[in-house]
Amino acid sequence: MFDCIIVGAGPAGATAAYHLAKKGHSVLVLEKSSFPRYKPCGGGVSPAVANWFDFDFAPVIKNTVSKVKYTWQLDDPMEVELKDVTPMWMVRRDEFDNFLMQKAIEQGVQLKDNTEVNGIKSQGDNWQVSTNNGVFESTYLIAADGVNGPMTSWLGFGEQQKVLAASLEVEAEVSERRQDLAYFDFGSLKNGFMWCFPKDNGYSFSGAYVRNNKGKPDELKKQLTNYASKFGLDLNNSKYTEYNLNVWKENQPLHTNRAVITGEAAGIVDPLIGEGIRPAIFTGMKAAEAVANALAGNSDALARYTETINKEWGTDLVLAQRLAGLFYQFPKIAYKVGVKRPSAAQLMGKILCGELRYSDVTEQATKKLKASFIPGFRG
Repeated sequence: MFDCIIVGAGPAGATAAYHLAKKGHSVLVLEKSSFPRYKPCGGGVSPAVANWFDFDFAPVIKNTVSKVKYTWQLDDPMEVELKDVTPMWMVRRDEFDNFLMQKAIEQGVQLKDNTEVNGIKSQGDNWQVSTNNGVFESTYLIAADGVNGPMTSWLGFGEQQKVLAASLEVEAEVSERRQDLAYFDFGSLKNGFMWCFPKDNGYSFSGAYVRNNKGKPDELKKQLTNYASKFGLDLNNSKYTEYNLNVWKENQPLHTNRAVITGEAAGIVDPLIGEGIRPAIFTGMKAAEAVANALAGNSDALARYTETINKEWGTDLVLAQRLAGLFYQFPKIAYKVGVKRPSAAQLMGKILCGELRYSDVTEQATKKLKASFIPGFRG
């Protein structure tokens, strides 16, 4: 019998496991894949996550980015050097996720990989979790099994709002000029955007339909391939992967009887810049805090988890969704007004690095966008 079983060993699950075990609780993590495992992802991580741990992430930081280049349909560029920020980390998800999980194991967490959960059952005051490697029991459950995992459905949280995304990983030598430069392109992908992050030995190109859940897979692959070709890369050494992103639903419940959902399972992905790792880690940290408080006898601890995530992160995601709605209504004008101005480009970069929140900039940005779209509008 464990205090908590966590399903999924990604950033949310590993973070929850680490913080729970540090508090002296028994934790089992169940992961269907063999760890470390490949994970399609741009791999950009806000350095702000360092504030939530007591160890150094240096071993898995492959590169850092302090400049951002924005383009409209691969043209009309705006390049800025980010000022007064800690450079964003570039990581490889197999290494980063495994590093986090190993830190959790050092705290006493048990990991069972190659272990797929095929059912859960509430038994009195405990959970019974059935897998291909046996049955395990715990007092609490944390669902951290991602956008395609079954836990949210089994726990009764309803249908997720998914959008199509993809990554194109290209092995190549990264020139000195591009090593500290992140790229974002708007306009090439209708109702979406693309981005490119440099790594130590290649590039991660990603794209997502952030406003339309019916985006065409063929068009996404075409645009990402075209984007990568503009860098003069040999795409014979590349790997293309399609996947879903789970979009945030306002005021959604994230807890139920002795269980919470975290990370991508909770739809905690930024709809404007595609950031998912930092918010996933935040939910994992807060889930651990909630479960620890519940184990200590606090009857409303899990309900407070829902309140905390909705208040401290969900409200920002709602603002991001509203900005995205305005942006993609007239994207070419929005690019000129909301991205290409140096001050706007700096603000986007600071959000990316975790130095600013949408609540800090949305009111002003909305007024500027509306003033550009609506003749005579002054806010």
